[in-house]
Amino acid sequence: MLNDKTYNYLRTIPKGKVVTYKQIAEYLGNSKLSRVVGNILHKNPNENKYPCYKVVNSKGCLSKKFAFGGIEKQKEKLEVEGIEVIKYTVDLNKYQYKG
Repeated sequence: MLNDKTYNYLRTIPKGKVVTYKQIAEYLGNSKLSRVVGNILHKNPNENKYPCYKVVNSKGCLSKKFAFGGIEKQKEKLEVEGIEVIKYTVDLNKYQYKG
């Protein structure tokens, strides 16, 4: 159930925006589920259908263990959407989705 809710939430993130693990955990009903969210994302069955590359930590840092090609691939995918990545970090004030 948490998996489905997590993956479906990813589909709501607009182009050019990111969310944090904690945001997804709060959406699931418990802000302490951030690690669980990370584990769910690491098992993502379809990176194109469920854009987990749009998830960063609470400081805006990319995932060193991005499941689909590592941190460089995550950076590349974000930049394609127009998100500026500096030192593997995005500016949450500018790019965080608040929906």
